[in-house]
Amino acid sequence: MSYAYLFKYIIIGDTGVGKSCLLLQFTDKRFQPVHDLTIGVEFGARMITIDNKPIKLQIWDTAGQESFRSITRSYYRGAAGALLVYDITRRETFNHLASWLEDARQHANANMTIMLVGNKCDLSHRRAVSFEEGEQFAKENGLIFMEASAKTAQNVEEGFVKTAGAIYKKIQDGVFDVSNEMINDVQNRMACVTIPVTLFRVAE
Repeated sequence: MSYAYLFKYIIIGDTGVGKSCLLLQFTDKRFQPVHDLTIGVEFGARMITIDNKPIKLQIWDTAGQESFRSITRSYYRGAAGALLVYDITRRETFNHLASWLEDARQHANANMTIMLVGNKCDLSHRRAVSFEEGEQFAKENGLIFMEASAKTAQNVEEGFVKTAGAIYKKIQDGVFDVSNEMINDVQNRMACVTIPVTLFRVAE
């Protein structure tokens, strides 16, 4: 299927926060309760429509372990958007957001759109991070924010699509350029990845 734009996303955050589950819910509309830890990167893709224009999202889900940080950093190049994910039931994953954000801003395009996602909002009875805390962190750091649940699919679609909408607006305003270099970067990585990668079904 042809498309007007291709947006590369990267999903970042601590291990076990549900990054792979968010990706699978968005691309396949299903929840996998038992999911192996991501080793290296996983990949998914899906077509969406914004302003009557077909847009292809190519999404790289990264490992959260510190030992894979150098691999994760190499995938920031060419990214138009990022989902920075924490688990609302695990305070330490929220406390580590500043480190992830520093990494993203150091290695990615300065105009990359970042969506902060508080995952597992279906477990509100076990909440360790308030909605207001997530909202405040996002406000202080110029991020978009929402809570979501990969299990129930609440706000999953909205998170990916709202990020794309913000990227599209930056393009229309002339502050972001989805260049051929970005597209080539994605294609080259697909051809050259040598670490273990799981390819999800492409939803169109």
